[in-house]
Amino acid sequence: MDVTALLDGLNPPQRDAVAAPLNHQLVLAGAGSGKTRVLVHRIAWLMQIEHLSPGSILAVTFTNKAAKEMRQRIEDLTGISPRHLWIGTFHSLAHRLLRIHWQQANLPENFQIIDSDDQLRLIKRIVRAMNIDEKEFQPKQAQHYINSQKDEGLRAKHIQPFNDRWAQTMVTIYGAYEEACQRGGMVDFAELLLRAHELWLNQPEVLAQYQNRFRFILVDEFQDTNSIQYAWLRVLAGKVIPMMAVGDDDQSIYGWRGAKIENILQFSKDFAGAQEVKLEQNYRSTSNILNAANAVIDNNPSRLGKKLWTDGEAGEPIHLYQAFNEQDEARFICEQVEQWKINNSTKRYENIAILYRSNAQSRVLEEAFIRAALPYRIYGGQRFFDRLEIKNAMAYLRLMQNRHDDAALERVINVPARAIGEKTVQLLRDLARDEGSSLWQALMQGIEHKLLTPRALTSLSGFANLIAQMETTCSGIALHEQVDHVIKSSGLIEHHLKEKGEKAQTRLENLDELVTAARSFNMDEAIEKQLQNDVPDDALIQSPLAAFLDQSALDSGDTQADEFADSVQMMTLHSAKGLEFPLVFLAGVEEGLFPHKMSANDPERLEEERRLCYVGITRAMERLVISYAESRRLHGQENVNSPSRFIGEIPAEYMQEVRLKATIKKPVSNFFGTSAAKEATGMNIGQRVWHAKFGEGVILDMEGQGAQSRLQVSFDFDGTKWLVAAYAKLTAME
Repeated sequence: MDVTALLDGLNPPQRDAVAAPLNHQLVLAGAGSGKTRVLVHRIAWLMQIEHLSPGSILAVTFTNKAAKEMRQRIEDLTGISPRHLWIGTFHSLAHRLLRIHWQQANLPENFQIIDSDDQLRLIKRIVRAMNIDEKEFQPKQAQHYINSQKDEGLRAKHIQPFNDRWAQTMVTIYGAYEEACQRGGMVDFAELLLRAHELWLNQPEVLAQYQNRFRFILVDEFQDTNSIQYAWLRVLAGKVIPMMAVGDDDQSIYGWRGAKIENILQFSKDFAGAQEVKLEQNYRSTSNILNAANAVIDNNPSRLGKKLWTDGEAGEPIHLYQAFNEQDEARFICEQVEQWKINNSTKRYENIAILYRSNAQSRVLEEAFIRAALPYRIYGGQRFFDRLEIKNAMAYLRLMQNRHDDAALERVINVPARAIGEKTVQLLRDLARDEGSSLWQALMQGIEHKLLTPRALTSLSGFANLIAQMETTCSGIALHEQVDHVIKSSGLIEHHLKEKGEKAQTRLENLDELVTAARSFNMDEAIEKQLQNDVPDDALIQSPLAAFLDQSALDSGDTQADEFADSVQMMTLHSAKGLEFPLVFLAGVEEGLFPHKMSANDPERLEEERRLCYVGITRAMERLVISYAESRRLHGQENVNSPSRFIGEIPAEYMQEVRLKATIKKPVSNFFGTSAAKEATGMNIGQRVWHAKFGEGVILDMEGQGAQSRLQVSFDFDGTKWLVAAYAKLTAME
């Protein structure tokens, strides 16, 4: 493929990014500006024009789905298999490195990745073993503390808690947790990154090996990197490897989980001479939507600056709906969905998204959709490998593979119930702590020396024999047969059947699907990937089960949703990032809710809330509807809120207010003038009222202030009338 063919179809800034010299680059890619297209074409350029070998290119993504899409698009564009490229998430790349260099990383060869649930289970065991008050020092809190410290690159020994009792206890738990993981050969997700970073720092010969290997680094969604991820990249790049960072500071919305917007803001300073390219042409949304997004985000002072534009049509104005309460808002959205489907019969419900700031908002929306018989789903539900029955089966498989996996043992030692109670498990914990051993070693010691009651010894012996029998039977048979045998011999089928009904059937179907997943797992491909990445022969994962367990653990950490049937998508604004829909509803755009009341007085957090609004607006392709409620019952309390400041930041020419019960549409510039009338009359728009002459009606609009306040009321039998509030003598109705 020649230069012309590679650049064909790209706009000028995209070409600048793709055909740039082999130097550092910062590509500010606005929403819908062809970011992935630029990354793929840049990789193709490096291979075909700069003649870099595929094995010398490292591309980092944030999801397995993005990595898979990138590989496929590279192959479609170039005809070259991308299997030699190092393309993957931070976690998967770190895992690959640690598998290759397990000795230099001070890990056992068969170290096991543990997920969030098993991590919490282990922390609970440690807290109890140390006789720490779980109510005062909650294990979930300790889990967050440990992960956040790892994200900052800190071990327990690095932290100075001084005279802070809470911090001292957290550091103590952290230290004990580190010891337990090292002893059991367990690695959590945060540990993958921290250990990979320490590999660079502690093993200069390993770092030099990869600095000689890689000739170019590309990082997608750079604005979402945290401290340890950026540190890992900076050490690897050093002064020798050019890096292309692609991201959008205006879409940095994950500060609450450790993402550092400072990384993208500081990139050009940390990598001197970096070329900056702005991708501002949007291929997704109408110009009215983009103009609204630009106007909102312009209010953030701490940004690198860009302005989205399109050569497409202006499109509809943004529709703004003022609801009386959250039920009225939900009814309005349902009616809009129904009308949209009637007018667009060839389009699917999945073309519609309802976005909200808080998960708690979904309940009323769901109830309204059920009443209206409209199909919907909550986007981003529980992933396959996160489901209870799957985690139970995987724990048996993990324990069969590695007896010293304490988290797996604790999960299934009494699942199904086999008369091994909490008291017995606690005795094993105490013994393991005293001997500095794993729970399995403590179990075997307890059996050998008869350290427990006869009943407990019988139950523990039965459990130990079950695991041994599983391993014996599974030796030499196919992976899917191993999984099938473990599910059946463990008693999980009978255990979950006790739940009865649809739930039991769903769990059994999921267990069947686990066998199918094992059947489709290709061990030859797993080994080939290792060989392509220079894994030494003595470090190869030869066991299909071990490779399957590793892959499933990594998959469980991926946040991408599965495919679902046609239905309206309901989701939080955070979940919507990276998605697009012809019709988008932004619900609950009120002060105190969005921006959230915890962020309104914090400049940095308010900026992130505004970026979240920007993300929500730019999800819409053709039509955007913003709604808010005058009063909302949330978390058990009735709240009266004003419209969000973000609504006021959108210029009036891009918006149009709509009423559910009225045929009129008016410019939003009149909208905020209603607040004075509300104060003067004590009435609300949408409120039912009674008039001595005209009977019952509903308030559609109000304007003016003081004695001159006027109300527009739609009466049930006398039409719509404007009345002076001081003389109308309206009575509010329940």
